[in-house]
This record gives sequence, C-alpha cells and structure tokens, in this order.
Amino acid sequence: MIITTGGTVEGYEITEYKGIQFGEVISGVNMFKDIGAGFRDIFGGRSQGYENELTHAREEALRELQERSAALGANAVIGVKMDYETVGQGGSMLMVTASGTAVVIKKVG
Repeated sequence: MIITTGGTVEGYEITEYKGIQFGEVISGVNMFKDIGAGFRDIFGGRSQGYENELTHAREEALRELQERSAALGANAVIGVKMDYETVGQGGSMLMVTASGTAVVIKKVG
C-alpha cells in the first residue's frame, strides 16, 4: 500500500475515493522514562526513552491507518497528516493520530 502526504501519486490515477480514515494510538509513558526525562530537563540532552515511544506510536498509528484503509478496498492513502497530543492526568500519555484519504489507484500507461 502506498501512503503519501501528497494529494496524488506520480504515475498513478485515482479511480475511487473510499473516504477519510484514521489510525489512533494512545501510549502511556512509564515512571522510569519520566525520571530520565526529568534529569534531561535539568542537565540537557535528548530523551531516548521518549523518542523511542514516539517512534513506536507513530508507526502503530500509520499501520492502523493502512489496515483500516485496506479493509475498505483501498490500495493507497493520500493527504496523510500526523497529529500529536498529550492526554491523561498531567499529560502522562501520548496520543498520535494519522489521518488521510483512502483511495484506489491504478498505474497510468
């Protein structure tokens, strides 16, 4: 399946629109990552634990978007956008949402 932020896919034409689809992931961040991030706030540096969690959540949201689109018969998702929010008490959870338009495309030529 092709997933793109663009509105078209070069070399393909859109033959059918299946609608807007979403993939959402809410991921909790554990106490040990919070402690490590707290030290980095004070001393500087990157938080590898948070970066890994963000990468995992983003990949899962895109996978969910792809699966939901495929279930509708789409073979591509165009106009993909990613959104990030903190949710929960004290912003202790990370929500990642991927959205886009599920379409059917065919190769031109």
